[in-house]
Amino acid sequence: MNSGILLVDKPQGITSHDVVARTRRLAGTRKVGHAGTLDPMATGLLVLGVNHATRLLHHLVGLDKEYLATIRLGWATTTDDAEGEPLAAASADRLDAATDEAVEAGMRLLTGVIEQVPSAVSAVKVAGKRAYQRVRDGEQVELAARTVTVAAFELLALRHGDGFVDVDVRVACSSGTYVRALARDLGAGLGTGGHLTALRRTRVGAFGVDEAAPLEGLDVAAALLSPADAASRALPVVRLTAQHAVDLGHGKRVEASAAPDTAAGEPIAAIGPDGRLVAIVERRGDTLKVVTGFPAEEDGA
Repeated sequence: MNSGILLVDKPQGITSHDVVARTRRLAGTRKVGHAGTLDPMATGLLVLGVNHATRLLHHLVGLDKEYLATIRLGWATTTDDAEGEPLAAASADRLDAATDEAVEAGMRLLTGVIEQVPSAVSAVKVAGKRAYQRVRDGEQVELAARTVTVAAFELLALRHGDGFVDVDVRVACSSGTYVRALARDLGAGLGTGGHLTALRRTRVGAFGVDEAAPLEGLDVAAALLSPADAASRALPVVRLTAQHAVDLGHGKRVEASAAPDTAAGEPIAAIGPDGRLVAIVERRGDTLKVVTGFPAEEDGA
């Protein structure tokens, strides 16, 4: 099995680790990883790396994301989603006041660069232990706010039900943003409480869910994107001469005149004349230094 990046459309009701485990069996290798999990209730795009391409995942984790979601106004829950215990219900007057205009005004307050407190039931580590595990162990968890960017928080539809209002939204955001926390905070701002009932990840960087293969009947070899293809869609690219490809392959620095003008420390995909991803590099003065090397594929690798 060659190395590559795999785009999978995760079904509802299983964990991201379940997808990784199934892909390991299908690919016949233990070397499968992911560039960011989805909750079991969520569906949509998972970006996986197979074999040497797992080294690329570190450079894909920070890509921006896009989601389609449904937020239910009417009550909050202990987990900020439908799997948690319900908290106090909102009054009918509060729900009647949740008009399109009021909801959009609340969403505008949660758009742009904001300070967001992650959901207590999240994968954020607190003193070396996942927050969700601390909650399951009966601990009270208070997480610090973090700066995130919500580039778009768009109202798609609003439906009034019996004791609730369902709000369909599109969210485009920086990595590390919790859509569950947006649901919680929108409901808190409107005085209705709120939680997430559906979530689908539609995009990670330049990778769209419309390109993703369903997990059922997955043909890993046929679905693999080459490391060079994946890296060139996520990062700036420098095209190497044959000699520079050899030198970088040996860990040497090469001169940077052909590289795009990037900030120091920004990763660049270095692609050889044969179209292979040789390394992820970064500028160091007038040279390029290897950050992550990618060995040439061997038969059966």
